[in-house]
Amino acid sequence: MNALVAGIAGYILLQFAIGVIVSRRIKTEDDYLVAGRSLGPALATFTIFATWFGAETCVSAAGSIYERGLAGGSAEPFGYGLCIIFLGLFIAVPLWRMKITTLGDLFRTRYSRRVESLAVLLLVPTSVFWAAAQVRAFGQVLSAASGFDPSVTVTAGAAVVIAYTIFGGLLADAWTDLVQGIALIIGLVVLVVVVLGDVGTAGLLAVDPEKLQLFDTADRSTLGMIEDWAIPVIGSLVAAELVARVIAARSPEVARNATLAGGAMYLLVGMIPVILGLLGLSLVPGLAEPEQVLPTIAQQYLPTALYVVFAGALVSAILSTVDSALLVAGSLVSHNLMVPLLPGISESGKVRIARAAVGVFGVVAYLLAIRAERVYHLVEESSAFGSAGIVTVVLFGLFTRFGGPAAAGASLLCGVVAWVVGAHLVHLPYPYLTSLAAAVLAYVGVGSVGRATAPVRTPATAG
Repeated sequence: MNALVAGIAGYILLQFAIGVIVSRRIKTEDDYLVAGRSLGPALATFTIFATWFGAETCVSAAGSIYERGLAGGSAEPFGYGLCIIFLGLFIAVPLWRMKITTLGDLFRTRYSRRVESLAVLLLVPTSVFWAAAQVRAFGQVLSAASGFDPSVTVTAGAAVVIAYTIFGGLLADAWTDLVQGIALIIGLVVLVVVVLGDVGTAGLLAVDPEKLQLFDTADRSTLGMIEDWAIPVIGSLVAAELVARVIAARSPEVARNATLAGGAMYLLVGMIPVILGLLGLSLVPGLAEPEQVLPTIAQQYLPTALYVVFAGALVSAILSTVDSALLVAGSLVSHNLMVPLLPGISESGKVRIARAAVGVFGVVAYLLAIRAERVYHLVEESSAFGSAGIVTVVLFGLFTRFGGPAAAGASLLCGVVAWVVGAHLVHLPYPYLTSLAAAVLAYVGVGSVGRATAPVRTPATAG
């Protein structure tokens, strides 16, 4: 066993041990799904940061910057970083004060159980596909390190992540996110320090000024640029994985401040792949696959010991994302669809159902992961599919009393139908903006009709 494999194996075993230890504290459904609403500032900040800072933030962001310059960072890290900050500024506190257990609860509390079920059916596939892609990426990292066939390493990676998520729930996720977040930061900082130490400031000064344009005004129209930014900023504004962390904070102040700090950390740490992507133009020019820029630089500049640290950073990014996605998918189905069908069920029974759901979705994610090409294509749409209706209904529900179940249902359906038709059938130039407009218009239109046709309450009819 070489040093790289040994380092990654030891790191993975540490995550598993944390999950087993934390599982002893799980007594109720709230303990399992929202960590007993006990997360303090440090845990909440790191779990928000690490959950959203996936492998694609490292690899894809550097590749996009390498290919398009700063304009390639509209999603990673700039768009998603702003998304987290906006969540903290405007949504975290009112969301926390609702005392919900999952995002699905908001749709039931504010609208109806049917709207809740429809929302869950739109939310779950995104989390499962996202988890599948991360499991596949995990298997590829293990395969590159060990030389084993990817099918073997994908299986091993899936087994570990599923196991510790089943054991410990969100509290285990939070503690492993703390470890993973620290490892991720150390790994990326080590890489950028080594590279900058070699090329110096001259490397940065040599970057083509055209690559430093944040907005691609030459190749994209104004609406095209708005579309590029709307998908990450609006599409993930109320992502279930982030909402779970907000709900799990021990106070509304912690929820807000941790989200803001997590977003700031995301942008700050996310600048490292940006810098390396820009430097890659001169360090490793002419790559056929732009997304190979970060691994290629790491291989060329890091000695074995430091490359182990970098590999640990990639593993951290993957694990912290996949466990969150599996837990969210399991919690939505168990808490919002299955438990309501079992009146009188005990807290331990709820936990067992949640754990079983996590296990089932873990297996589904694994089966999807071995069909990598399909999964990655679907994951590219994970921020857009269904999210236009979700974010519309959540924002109207949180901040207004306008619109009821019919408006919410129409918005959810119109949003997802408009995206599928616009993106895949008629190939509109701005499918996400179209789906967002359809969702808002459907909500306002049906809500207005409902208000206009509601019976007028008179003293005679009121009593």
